[in-house]
Amino acid sequence: MASLIRLSGSFDLAEEALQDAFILALRAWTEAGVPDNPAAWITTAARRKLIDAARRERTRREKHPALRYESAAWQDPDTSFEAEFSPDMPDDRLRLIFTCCHPALHIEAQIALTLRTLGGLTTAEIARSFLLPESTLAQRLVRAKNKIRDARIPYEVPSGGRLAERLSAVQAVIYLIFNEGYTASSGSGLIRGDLCSEAIRLARLLCELMPEESESRGLLALLLLQDSRRAARVNREGELITVEEQDRSLWNRAEVDEALGLLAQPAGREPKAPGRYELEARIAAVHARAATPAETDWRAIARLYEELSWFIPSAVVALNQAVAVAMSDGFETGLALMDRIGELDGYYLYHSARADLLRRLGRNPEAAAAYQRALALVTNPVERAYLTRRLEAVQAVP
Repeated sequence: MASLIRLSGSFDLAEEALQDAFILALRAWTEAGVPDNPAAWITTAARRKLIDAARRERTRREKHPALRYESAAWQDPDTSFEAEFSPDMPDDRLRLIFTCCHPALHIEAQIALTLRTLGGLTTAEIARSFLLPESTLAQRLVRAKNKIRDARIPYEVPSGGRLAERLSAVQAVIYLIFNEGYTASSGSGLIRGDLCSEAIRLARLLCELMPEESESRGLLALLLLQDSRRAARVNREGELITVEEQDRSLWNRAEVDEALGLLAQPAGREPKAPGRYELEARIAAVHARAATPAETDWRAIARLYEELSWFIPSAVVALNQAVAVAMSDGFETGLALMDRIGELDGYYLYHSARADLLRRLGRNPEAAAAYQRALALVTNPVERAYLTRRLEAVQAVP
């Protein structure tokens, strides 16, 4: 998709060409079988569709020579595909993120467009993450694509100061792609490993692009630490396992060690205070260093969340800080802090966190009510099943 957008200069033409290629594949592969390199087959077919579109549309005449050249180079799909995606070539997906994160677009449009075109999320999935009606989100996506077309926003990784001004938006998008993979908002499973892996790959590219940028290193460290727990997050039956209950021998130590190494790197020629992603990575690192749940330094986590609140003065950060205080200074203290947060009634994790503290305090009727509220809001079926089990457990105790 990113390659097709680079060639055509149009999100819409690229999407149409790719859809046509999928239709051709369904027909051809049914008769001839799946080719050795299906990705190359699909991309070649989509490029040929773009060539046909360029010939038909006079308004796209300036793209015709480049497309004709690409057509000649793609007569052998298997070999051409490997050449196109050689390590020496610029990464089209990174170009696409920077295009979508152009400052001419509103920040929400930047994130939504990148999640749709690069992250592979549906419009409905993105709308749920923004708490918007699907029709509203669809209109924003159309306006964003039109803005890129009408303003002739270049499809490139910018240089110099323009790179720095777009970096925070790009980091936010990569983080959101990972989050959707880590806890999928739809589907039957808890995790979408393809999105987690793609976000980590893009975070690595950012670090290569700007090796002195400590916040990009912090983002990569955070994603690696979160991803290191992937194998321990569900059991053989596909049930959710919380960090407290996970088998830590299943954590990916190679990812943990790499992340801790990134956090230990010097800040560079101009040291500065850690940013949001580095602070979140340091919180995850406290968990990673604890051999058992009992060894977790919850006071350190609470302090890091307090520092994070200066960067992100949000109710979600306050909620996480309250959980850390509960685990370090007592459940009643943490619950009192949690009850002061007045902006999260529509957030299922707020109600599930309250329910957990109430359960630990033995206030089971209140815990049951909080679990029921969380169940009314949660969308992932694996998390829903976990909350249901918790609800049934507290209901079984007088």
